[in-house]
Amino acid sequence: MKDIFLRIKEKLSEKMTGDEGEEKEAEEYVELGQETAELEEGKAKIVVRPFVVEDFDDIKNILDALREGYTIALINIKPLKEKDLIELKRAINKLKKTTDAIDGDIAGFGEDYIIATPSFASVYRSKQTEEVKEE
Repeated sequence: MKDIFLRIKEKLSEKMTGDEGEEKEAEEYVELGQETAELEEGKAKIVVRPFVVEDFDDIKNILDALREGYTIALINIKPLKEKDLIELKRAINKLKKTTDAIDGDIAGFGEDYIIATPSFASVYRSKQTEEVKEE
């Protein structure tokens, strides 16, 4: 990165110290190289991540991922649904409150899946997706 700035500085100083009356036939360009592209590869990207909720405690990992802001969560609620409906309602209410707090979106699709998104994304609503309601 330091090399890029040094090359730019050298090119600018050459233009400033050159004869002003002389025009160059070809324009000069500063090549930046791929150093910037390599830096951006390490940056966090948006992740669509599947989760399975077997217990109420499994919600914590989902909430942490949503709060980071880079994860769209696909949540399979079938194991908890078959195990304990009261715990399922608690888990869904907790997810709903957190997505509301981060200006995210949450919706159910099918009978066994919920999708939760951070603020940058929204869920397209159709007949297959329905808004998750607090009960």
